[in-house]
Amino acid sequence: MKIAIVYYSKSGNTQKVADLVAEGAKKIDKVEVKTMSIEAIDDEFLTEAKAVIFGSPTIAGSFAGQLKQWLDTAKNVGGKLGAVFATANYVGGGAEVAEISMIAEMLVKGMLVYSSGVAEGQPFIHYGAVCIKDGDDGQKERAKVFGERIARKAVELFN
Repeated sequence: MKIAIVYYSKSGNTQKVADLVAEGAKKIDKVEVKTMSIEAIDDEFLTEAKAVIFGSPTIAGSFAGQLKQWLDTAKNVGGKLGAVFATANYVGGGAEVAEISMIAEMLVKGMLVYSSGVAEGQPFIHYGAVCIKDGDDGQKERAKVFGERIARKAVELFN
């Protein structure tokens, strides 16, 4: 089963976190994971993916306009499992607002939304993984756990 991680990265931090999320997702058997910037989308892989994890830097307290513009025209994400992660330059920089905004976009597109919340115990991940810049050690580990949980849920739902 294919899982696409689609992100926009301005400084490179979000790309680094996308790689961490992918590392976690790859721990689940039967999963093929591919990270892709919105500037280099693999349309075939994305169409075949059963889950899509979106990542964005926090810009002006929300997610990147570049990702919003891409999502506005995306036609091949409906019905897929969706999840989000965000990066920010500092605590209180709006990462959770960015995540909620991305989740709203996924709902508009007809995606199924999952974060693992409190259902899978510690670490609790309410909306999605968050890293300050490219993350401290704890945030990096949480990003990997997040990827693993999303992949496990995708296999549960679609295999």
